[in-house]
Amino acid sequence: MSAPAAAPNGAERPHTAFPKAVLFDLDGTLLDSAPDMLAVANAMRADRQLPPMPMQPLRAQVSKGSRAMLGATFPDLDPAERDARVPEFLERYERELGRHGAPFEGVEAMLSALEAAGCVWGIVTNKPEYLASKLMPLLGWQTRCAVLIGGDTLSARKPDPLQLIVAAERIGIAPQDCVYVGDDERDIIAARAAGMASVVALWGYRLDHDDPLAWQGDALIDSPAQLVEADAWPATR
Repeated sequence: MSAPAAAPNGAERPHTAFPKAVLFDLDGTLLDSAPDMLAVANAMRADRQLPPMPMQPLRAQVSKGSRAMLGATFPDLDPAERDARVPEFLERYERELGRHGAPFEGVEAMLSALEAAGCVWGIVTNKPEYLASKLMPLLGWQTRCAVLIGGDTLSARKPDPLQLIVAAERIGIAPQDCVYVGDDERDIIAARAAGMASVVALWGYRLDHDDPLAWQGDALIDSPAQLVEADAWPATR
């Protein structure tokens, strides 16, 4: 379901250069963290004498955050009870961090291709920064990732563009020269508002009713492996 790479104004890409910088969402884009989340959910269910849940209902919610995952884990909870369990979820997740999940297939080849081309890359995620930071050495990315901004780093988070704008400032590259890659509609909204071209990561986490074509990203890509080629990337200015 790949769409041709296009410039932000919808024109076909006029050249075959990698962007100067690429910013990525984390969960569902670079990292398949759903197995870690499932371990957390089932540990919480076991403590409450509930049977384990399957992967699919939780996987679809991973990009939506801890509250959405708790909603899938305990569908009968009212919102106040669900919110009260967020600290427990995050505490348990910190213990499971990186134990079960791994980068999606093709991610390492994609990152290596960007680095070989002199492209700077970083991460902008709605995951709390302290958890994202702890993942970096587990993935071997602590010296490769040029900037890391979490959901609690600043006063606003995606779909607000502030995280992306600040990330571009920190790496010293104008937003118009960056591309943002994400698997959720909030990612594409934030990129557009920040003046960045965007890539919809179709390999990530989505609800059944999500329509990534309607998000109007600049490119829709099926697999990270496609992004080892410069002409798969949308054009920047």
